[in-house]
Amino acid sequence: MKPNSKILIIAGSDSSGGAGIQADIKTVTALGGYAMTAITAITAQNTTGVNSVFSIKPKEIEKQIIFTSKDIRPDAIKIGMLHSSEVIFSVLKALKSVKTKKIILDPVMVSKGGFKLINDNAIYTLKKKLIPKAYLITPNIPEAEVLTRTKIKNQEDMIKAANILINSGVKNILLKGGHLKSKIMLDIFLNKKEMRMFKNKKIETKNTHGTGCTLSSAIATFLSCG
Repeated sequence: MKPNSKILIIAGSDSSGGAGIQADIKTVTALGGYAMTAITAITAQNTTGVNSVFSIKPKEIEKQIIFTSKDIRPDAIKIGMLHSSEVIFSVLKALKSVKTKKIILDPVMVSKGGFKLINDNAIYTLKKKLIPKAYLITPNIPEAEVLTRTKIKNQEDMIKAANILINSGVKNILLKGGHLKSKIMLDIFLNKKEMRMFKNKKIETKNTHGTGCTLSSAIATFLSCG
């Protein structure tokens, strides 16, 4: 069966298979796409949290991206965990040769269990260098709070934070509201021309491991198909 499109995933590996590269591959494949990968880090984790992170050398990450894309040209790129400025710069360098504008960036910063997955220098580099190059970013509320240095407690705070990011150079943002203490799920999509709100009844569950990875990979797959 011929795949609908080809997606290059740049992210960390999850040993439990529920998030990261593993969740991305499953999602792209389930939606009829072909998944390629550039692994940025190897983690020891499960559904309850992250135990350790082993970094891949930035040069090796760059090689994965460039060499793979020379043979199989990606229709879209999904970017997840980038844990250091050196890794981000290596990805930026590699992206120059790939030349696709369909980049979905999920700014992974802290695991569900509270394990910090990115250092402060990398957060600054992400904001200034990589985020402006993305077509869409998909932060959750804790990530948006870090990126905007604001507290988000309600719908108005979400809109304010999204506007801060748009004014800082973000093209499109989908701000996920799952962390709000509310019976209604609220996600906000925003760019300079429009704002849309997606509201649904919240499903009370502990099974949220990898949901952000899955969502951003699904968006990248559909975007790659036009």
